Formats: sequence, C-alpha cells, structure tokens
Amino acid sequence: MTNEHHPTAPAPTHPSGAAAGVDHPDHPDHPAARGRLFGWDVHGDGRTIAPGAVVAPEERLDWPRTIGIGMQHVIAMFGATLLVPLLTGFPVNTTLLFSGLGTILFLLITRNRLPSYLGSSFAFIAPLMATQAQGIGAQAGVVVTAGAALVLVGLIVKKAGRRVLDAVMPPAVTGAIVALIGFNLAPVAATNFATQPLVAAVTMLTILVATVAGRGMVARLGVLIGVVVGWAFAAATGNLSPESTASVREAAWFGLPTFHAPEFHLNAMLIGLPVIVVLIAENVGHVKAVSAMTGRNLDDLAGDALIADGLATTLAGSAGGSGTTTYAENIGVMAATRVYSTAAYWVAAFTAIALAFIPKFGALILTIPEGVLGGATLVLYGLIGMLGVRIWMDNGVDFNNPVNLVAAATAMIAGIGNLTLSIGSLELEGIAWGAVGIIVGYPILRWLYRRVGEGQFTTVKE
Repeated sequence: MTNEHHPTAPAPTHPSGAAAGVDHPDHPDHPAARGRLFGWDVHGDGRTIAPGAVVAPEERLDWPRTIGIGMQHVIAMFGATLLVPLLTGFPVNTTLLFSGLGTILFLLITRNRLPSYLGSSFAFIAPLMATQAQGIGAQAGVVVTAGAALVLVGLIVKKAGRRVLDAVMPPAVTGAIVALIGFNLAPVAATNFATQPLVAAVTMLTILVATVAGRGMVARLGVLIGVVVGWAFAAATGNLSPESTASVREAAWFGLPTFHAPEFHLNAMLIGLPVIVVLIAENVGHVKAVSAMTGRNLDDLAGDALIADGLATTLAGSAGGSGTTTYAENIGVMAATRVYSTAAYWVAAFTAIALAFIPKFGALILTIPEGVLGGATLVLYGLIGMLGVRIWMDNGVDFNNPVNLVAAATAMIAGIGNLTLSIGSLELEGIAWGAVGIIVGYPILRWLYRRVGEGQFTTVKE
C-alpha cells in the first residue's frame, strides 16, 4: 500500500518517530513530499553550505557548483558502469547511453524526490557471461526479461507494500541468491587473473590499498583507481593488445552508439530472472540509505524505484544495453558532499549521454587488458558474494535452524559449482537452479520442519 494520507489516518512520521507537521518534508501536503518534475530552489546563497546543513533533493547550489558535483557523480559511476559491458561483450557506448537515459527516467518517475544514478548492474554479469555464446541478441533478451519482471514486482510493492517481498523472499533466501550469483563467477576471475598475473596483481593490490587506506573519494573510487593504475602499468610493460590500440586511432570522435535487437530464448531468460532479487535488494536499500541521509521517510517510493529501474533496464535491453541499478558509489558522493540535489543527477545523466556519442571513448575503454579485468574482478565478484553474507548478518539469519542451513547450503553449491542440467532442449546453469530451487524449496522445507519435523516442538529463530 502506498503511503497515502487520509483524514482518518495518523499523521506520517519521519525517521525519528516524531509526527510530521505540514512544514516537514514528510507531510503529504509539503511540496517536497509531492515532488516536482522541474525546477529547484536555490540553497542559501547558492555557493556555501552552512555547518550541519544539507542541500535537499528539491534544492540546488548555483549552476557551476551543481555541474561540478554532477561531474563527480559521473566519475563515481564510471569504473563500475563501464566494467560490466567490458566483461560481458556489450557495446560500451550503448550501455553508457542507456545509463544516462535510465537515470532521467528514474528521476521523472520518482518526481525528483529520490536522488540516484542508474549504472550498470554487476548482478547481470553472471547471466550475460553464461549466455554470451548465444550472441548479444540473446543477452539483450535476458536484460529485457529481468527488467519486465522487476516492473511487475514494483507494481506489486506499490500496491501491497514491502510485506509481500518479505513473505516470498525472506533474508535467508535473498542472501543465498545474492551470494551464489557472485561466487558463481569465481572461475572467470581466476582465469583472467592467470592470463597476466603481474598486471592483475598490481591492479588488485591498488584496489585493496585504495579502498582500505584511502579516505573520502579515494576509498570510494578504489576500483576505478585500481583499473587506471593497472591499465597504465600494462601499457608501460607492453601488455596492451596492438589491435585494440589501433582501433582507438581508427575510431571516430563522433558517431551513434551500436544498437542490437533482443532475442528471447527460454533457457537464457530463466538464467537471468534471479538477477531481480539483487535489483530489489539494491533499490530498497537505496531508498533506506537516502532516507537516513536526508532525514525523510521515503518508503512510499520503494515501488516507484523498482518500477523505474525495471523500465530503465527494459529500455536498455531493448536496444542492446546492459541492465541498470541504483549505485552505492553515488551515495558515497552525496555523503561526502552533503548535497542531495537531484539537479546534480540530471547533470550526470546528460554527461553520460554526451559521452555515448564519442566512439573513440568506447574504443579506448576496450584497450583494458585481461589482466586488469582479472585483478579487478577478483575483488568485485567476491564483494557481490559477500553482499549476500551481509544480508544474512544484518537480518540475523539463524543457521542453527536446519531449514536455513540446508536450503542455503544446497543453493550455494548449485550456484558455485555451476550445476548445469538439461530438461529436454532446455539447458539451465547453476544460478537458475540455485535461485529457483531455494525460492520454491524454502517454503516447502519450512512447512515440513514446522508440521512434521522437530520444528513443531522447538522455537528456533528463523
């Protein structure tokens, strides 16, 4: 159910639990609660932010400063957004174009209330690499299918509220699916690392040091810094492909991105569907994070956020671009600057769109060698897997409960071992078996434990 205010309903509250008056942004009659599609109030003098103050989503600084902050958002999303097409074979410029267009769509649907950048989702790496042999058309079909499914989930959440998600996908299930998606990619990262071990090691160590020892934006841009350092090291040691460097010289400065029509193959589509679990977690988490930073209750936007990301992903896939998600990297920029203005995200979106029409830029990105990718993905794929573990920890999932233990264990091994089985002409890989297995099997196992097994005599936490 959406957070609509009725005369008989209690006044909405903000995160502190206090009632929100008409002058508070959480109140439905406040302009910030309704949102606006265009126009922002200038914060203060437009140049300075008072100690302890923040620039709200419906505010902005003067345009030079807003543009500068928007450029920071572009830098923050660059490394991750461009890495996905590089790993999966998607056109870089096309993915960048739909990243910008998706961000605009997201801002419009959320009525400029939820500052967010939609970049390429790492969750798509596994299914897109699994279907790469079928061609980019089949890969695009995977993206479209996942996007359409996410739109459907968003509509359900908008109507029924988050409780439907919690019922179908409790933390034990969600954490297992996210973890197996990341760990399923481990062999790919190890193979790339082994092709150029020295380059890969330099890249990986730079990422680790920047992330752990760096401060502020250095820490948040650790992956980008690592890729740049590894790239430069590869160039200095003669580890760049002559063919790729020649393509940079030959590429035009201006041109249209490459588009591909989607193709729909049932096995590919089923492999891609588990991705929506990650996208749901990321979008809902983004809403919560922005709520905490801005001091506003934005729970009513969870459904809109899912719908917007689903539409953006569907749009991208329909023309051969990779799927999108809300970016934590950009949350880091907001935390560092205390500027939550959606105007900065419009700047970032238009900047990404402009870069998409520079083929030489895309050709330059494709010169990144396998060793650099191996070093970066050894960290990144592990982080995806550990995100699933974090979901378990944050929600206190009890693995003394045999339902949680055996369901998660079986799904994880199916995913990590990439269990591949055929049903007639339909071939499914580990991600699909693990995700579908735990979604279907978990409620059955829980019922058996409660009605037949020892669960009827115990009070083990779920």
